[in-house]
Amino acid sequence: MKSAQIREAFLNYFAEQGHTRVASSSLVPGNDPTLLFTNAGMVQFKDTFLGQDPRPYVRATSSQRCVRAGGKHNDLENVGYTARHHTFFEMLGNFSFGDYFKREAIQFAWEFLTKVLNLPEERLWVTVHISDDEAADIWLKEVGVSADRFSRLDEDNFWQMGDTGPCGPSSEIFYDHGEDVPGGPPGSDNDDLDRYIEVWNLVFMQFERSADGELHPLPKPSVDTGMGLERIAAVMQGVHSNYEIDLFQALLKAAGEIVGCANTEEKSLRVIADHIRSCSFLIADGVMPSNEGRGFVLRRIIRRAIRHGHKLGHQEIFFYKLVQALVQEMGEAYPELREKQSVIENALRKEEEQFAKTLDKGLALLDEALESLEGTEVPGDLVFTLHDTYGFPTDLTQDIARERGLTLDMAGYETAMEAQRERARAAGKFKQDYTGSLNIEGATEFLGYDGVSATGKVLAIVKDGEPVDRLEEGEFGAVVLDRTPFYAESGGQVGDSGYLQAASGRFEVSDCTKLGGHHLHQGKLLSGSLAVGDQVDADVAADVRQSTALNHSATHLLHAALRKVLGEHVTQKGSLVDSERLRFDFSHPEAVTIKQLRAIEALVNSQIRANTAVETEETDIDTAKAKGAMALFGEKYGDSVRVLSMGESGEAGTFSVELCGGTHVKRTGDIGLLRIVGESGIASGQRRIEAVTGAHALALFDQAQQRLDHAATLLKARPENLADKVEQLLANNRKLEKELAQLKTKLASGAGGDLTSQAVEVAGVKLLATSIEGADAKSLRDLADQLKNKLGSGILLLAAPDEDKVALIAAVTKDLTDRLAAGDLMRFAAGELGGKGGGRPDMAQGGGVDVNALPELLKAVPEWVKNNIK
Repeated sequence: MKSAQIREAFLNYFAEQGHTRVASSSLVPGNDPTLLFTNAGMVQFKDTFLGQDPRPYVRATSSQRCVRAGGKHNDLENVGYTARHHTFFEMLGNFSFGDYFKREAIQFAWEFLTKVLNLPEERLWVTVHISDDEAADIWLKEVGVSADRFSRLDEDNFWQMGDTGPCGPSSEIFYDHGEDVPGGPPGSDNDDLDRYIEVWNLVFMQFERSADGELHPLPKPSVDTGMGLERIAAVMQGVHSNYEIDLFQALLKAAGEIVGCANTEEKSLRVIADHIRSCSFLIADGVMPSNEGRGFVLRRIIRRAIRHGHKLGHQEIFFYKLVQALVQEMGEAYPELREKQSVIENALRKEEEQFAKTLDKGLALLDEALESLEGTEVPGDLVFTLHDTYGFPTDLTQDIARERGLTLDMAGYETAMEAQRERARAAGKFKQDYTGSLNIEGATEFLGYDGVSATGKVLAIVKDGEPVDRLEEGEFGAVVLDRTPFYAESGGQVGDSGYLQAASGRFEVSDCTKLGGHHLHQGKLLSGSLAVGDQVDADVAADVRQSTALNHSATHLLHAALRKVLGEHVTQKGSLVDSERLRFDFSHPEAVTIKQLRAIEALVNSQIRANTAVETEETDIDTAKAKGAMALFGEKYGDSVRVLSMGESGEAGTFSVELCGGTHVKRTGDIGLLRIVGESGIASGQRRIEAVTGAHALALFDQAQQRLDHAATLLKARPENLADKVEQLLANNRKLEKELAQLKTKLASGAGGDLTSQAVEVAGVKLLATSIEGADAKSLRDLADQLKNKLGSGILLLAAPDEDKVALIAAVTKDLTDRLAAGDLMRFAAGELGGKGGGRPDMAQGGGVDVNALPELLKAVPEWVKNNIK
C-alpha cells in the first residue's frame, strides 16, 4: 500500500466506526504557549480533553502533520542517521472524549491492523503498563493475543500531559521486522527498538495528577492514540527504514538529481529529503525564517539542509527546487502546499541566498581568528559565536579545523551553549502550568457582540493563583462569571476593562483574559466584598471598547489592502489592537515604499468611505474556508467559527473575509479614517505597520497642520509655498557650505606654505606635527597631500581644533610606510585626545574630544615616532 492509501484507509475505517474526520491543524499550535510546534495528533484536542473546549462530537479521527525540531521534543540531530527519526511526520490518530474507553480502543486497533491492513498476528507484540490489569485482560482474554508476544512495562507505558493534569496508562503495539534484524522484544535486555518497531500507542486518560502527585480518577475517561504514518508505511511496503518508503524515495531521487548524488542511502541526502518536508509545511503554516522562536528553528533546519548539500559537493543554491517534488507527492492530501508553493520557494531561495553571505562572513571571521591562533585548539567561545551570531554550523567549523590540523574546544562551546539555554529557560516563553486550571463545568457565555452590559453570576475567584471563596476590599484577583459582555484578550485584540457591581461590593476590571473556555476578569475590589455565587452587573468601558473596535476592523481592511498592493504572499504574522492604535505584522521580503504605503492607506480609506455594512456569520470551518475566509496566524479555531466580511463586493468577492472572534464596528464608515504612522522590519521577511484611526487619526492630522503652520511662520512663507521655500534655503545652504569649504582649504593651503619649515628630523626622517586653526577634516586631507609633495619624504600629523573636538590627519610618504604606518600614529594621537581613528599605512584620519590636551600631544609626537619607527 502506498502512504496515501494507508492514510485514507485509516481515516475511512474510523469514520465507519462513528468518528468525525477532523482536518490536520496548523504546525503552529493555536493559543498554546506550552508548545513550540504541534508535535502530536492530540495537540488540537488538548483543551477538549481538559473539558475546556467542548466539541459537537465525542469521537474523532485525524492525520496530523507534526514537527519535532525544537523544545522538549527535538529529533533534529538524529535525522538522517537513524531509520526512523524525522523533523516532520504524520500522526494517524483516533480519539474518544468521554465516550468509549479501553475495550473499544483496543478492538479498533487490532481490527484495523489485522483485518484492514492484513498484518499477521504473529508479527505483532503488545505492551501494557504493569498496573493495568484491565487492559491486559482485554488483550489476552478477549482479543486473544498470545502471552508469548505480550509484556508489561513501567514508565514506558504511562503518559501524562505535564507534571500535573490528565494522565494514564498506555498500550503499545509493535511490529516484528523478523529474525534477520538484531534486537529483542520490548522490555528485554537487548531491546534496541530496531527489530521490534512501535507502530501504535493507545493512551488511556483515566486520571488527573494533582500538585502533590496523587492520581484522581477522571469523571469521563478518554482515549488518545497515535500511529506514525511513515512507520506503518515501512511495514506495509516491506522495508526496514522509513527512508525506503514511497514518500521518501521520490524526494530522495529528486534531491539526488539536483545535487548530483545517485546514492539514495547517503545520509546527507536523507537529511535534505526530510528537511524539505518540515521547512515547506512550516512556511505554508505561516512561519518564516528569523532569529527567534519558531522562525529560528526553521532557519536552523534550512541551513542544516544546505550544509548537507555542501557536504555532497553542491555549492549552488538548490534547496528551494525540491518544493515541486514535495508538492507532487503530498499536494493532494495537503492542498495548502500547492496553494503556497511560490511563497515556500521564494522564502527558501531568499534564505539560501542570505546563508551564502553568512557563510562568507563566517569563513572570513574564522580565517582571521585562525591566523592569530596560539596552539592547535579553536576556542569554544569562538565556535559558539560563529554558531550563535552568524548561524555558522559547528560541524562546518569542525571540518575546516580538521583540514588545518586543529581541534575544537567543545567543552568551552558547551559551556557557552548551556549559558544560552539557561537564558532561554529563564525567558520561559513556551511554559505554562496547568495546576492553576479551574475545575468548572461548561464555559463562560460571551454576550459582548450584542452589548456592553449584562448580569452574571460569579462562578469562581482566583487570588495569587489559587481559587478562593471571596475577595475583600483592596484585594487583587480574577473573577470568573457564567456570562459576560467583557471580551477576553485573543486574536490580537486586548481584553476589555470596566466594572463588576454586586450588592456587596464594586470590582474594577483592568483586563480580561481566557483560561480554557472561561473569561477571567482581572482587577481590584474597590469596595465591600465579592463572593462566589454573587450576582453582578457587568459593565464594559464603552468608549474604550468602541475605539478598540475601530482599530480591529481597520486591521482587517489593512490586511486585505496589503495583499492587493503588495501581493498574495502577504500573510498576517501577528497583531495588537487596543483603543489607541493598531499594529499589524506581516510577511514581506523587503521594505514597503512610501508610494506603496500611500496606496495601501488610500485603499483602506476608500473602503471606509464606502460605508458598507460589516457582516458576521457563524458556520463550520470548512464552509468558512470555501467562502475564502482567511485564518489568522497562531489562532485556534473550533468547529464553529465566526466569519467577518467587510468592504465592497466585486468580481473577486468581498474586499475582506476573515475568521475572527473579535468585536467590530457595524459599518466601515464608523472607522472614520485610517492613517499609517510607521513601517519597519522586525525580522527577516517580516514587516510591521502601525496606524491610528478615528479621533486619533484626526488628532494626528491636526498636529501635522500645527507643525506645518509653525514652520511656515518661521520661514515667512505660506503653507502651500513651504516646500519651495525649503528648497530655496537648501540650495543657498549648499552654496554657502561650498564657499566655506573653499575658504578653509585656501586658508589651510596658505598656512601650509610656511609649515614645511617647521618640520624636524627624527630618526633620520622629516616629521611635521602641528595645529591648523580654522580648518576641517576635508581641508586637512587636501593640505596633507600638498605637504607630502613638498616634503618629498616624511611623516605628518595635522590637527584642526574646534570648540569641543579636534580633527586629525596622519600621513606617511610611500617610501616610509614599511617603517611606520599612518594608522598606528593616528591610533596613538586620537587616543591621547580621548578619541579614536585609523586608516591606511599612508593616510589615516580620526579625532578626539579633549581639546586642552592637544598641545601636549604635539610635543609628544616626536618621541613616539622615535620609539616606534623601524
